[in-house]
Amino acid sequence: MRRRDFIKVVAGSAVAWPLAARAQQPSMPVIGFLNTTSPDAYRLRGFHQGLKEAGFVEGENVAVEYRWADNQTDRLQTLAAELVRRQVAVIVAGGGFPSGLAAKTETKSIPVLFVAGEDP
Repeated sequence: MRRRDFIKVVAGSAVAWPLAARAQQPSMPVIGFLNTTSPDAYRLRGFHQGLKEAGFVEGENVAVEYRWADNQTDRLQTLAAELVRRQVAVIVAGGGFPSGLAAKTETKSIPVLFVAGEDP
């Protein structure tokens, strides 16, 4: 091997090593948040407080993907499918039974958390 070739290999390895090290770090978990209402109508304070109590802070060690149906329940299925395609770790379905049902219909592998006064 010629000296120039050796230097290219070593330099290339040195440049690629930090990229490989970064790629091996675990990615930030993503929570999917699906709601039948709009962001103005729903207070997220309790949701964020619950995350904080569990040791999660949005933007620091967890990301949240929000999907709002704006009181158009026919949009819930499409919004739930978006979250499934995004491969979120869990879907939090709020705003009643329709959002939980839409999420449950779209996935069998992603956990769905919801609160409903009706029988789920």
